[in-house]
Amino acid sequence: MISFFLTLTRMLKGLLHAFKEKDFQVIFTLVVLLLLSGTIFYHNAEGLSILDALYFCVTTLTTVGHAGFIPQTNEGKIFTMIYIFAGAGLTFSVVGRIAIGIYLSQRDRSK
Repeated sequence: MISFFLTLTRMLKGLLHAFKEKDFQVIFTLVVLLLLSGTIFYHNAEGLSILDALYFCVTTLTTVGHAGFIPQTNEGKIFTMIYIFAGAGLTFSVVGRIAIGIYLSQRDRSK
């Protein structure tokens, strides 16, 4: 349990370090907007609850996948294909920037 809190602390420090960069702020905002727009789309077009739609968006953008749901409408399938191409790269960019922030915050602390 202590390990979990130490890891969480490092991750939050990395996130705070990454937020100091303007380009990270822009990319992070785009990912949040992608999640919001995807959630609204899947809620309206596919009839998912807000929580299920958000869960599907997160698992889709992180390429984990969600075997319990496959878009049923043609619009949903087309949107999902575009959504994956547009969002996966941005999502991994955010994750990478947080990892760099973790590294830099630990490096700064050790100096």
